Amino acid sequence: MTDHPPLPHTRADNLGLLARASASRIQALLPDLPDHQVLRAPEIGTVMVRGRAGGTGAPFNLGEMTVTRASVQLPCGTVGHGYVQGRSRPHALRAAAIDALLQTDAAARIEAGVIAPLRAEETARRHARAGRAAATRVEFFTLVRGEDA
Repeated sequence: MTDHPPLPHTRADNLGLLARASASRIQALLPDLPDHQVLRAPEIGTVMVRGRAGGTGAPFNLGEMTVTRASVQLPCGTVGHGYVQGRSRPHALRAAAIDALLQTDAAARIEAGVIAPLRAEETARRHARAGRAAATRVEFFTLVRGEDA
């Protein structure tokens, strides 16, 4: 297996990462929000979660999930949005501010100081979970029986 250079991450990738990260961890990485105007105050609502049997079957409604969303505008006019699972208004507001900052000249600083550590921590969590799952893996094998003549 060869190492490939990492693919560039899209805005959707970053929004997903911010939504999956804990609010306290994001706050630790970016303690002070930039100057901003709240366009959409954090709102709590629900979305319908859909699933597919086996990942490929016909879609079905699985149930509702609580989400919080927010939108902010920086003084330069850049707009950012944040959607997070649960009822954390500060988390949604901070995610929106980071989304906006990632579209400005501060993107490299935010990428290095917030996004990269969050991505590394998420990768480490996934590898640890995969390792725990692999430890429970069962290998099956079959002995071939020959025909007696």
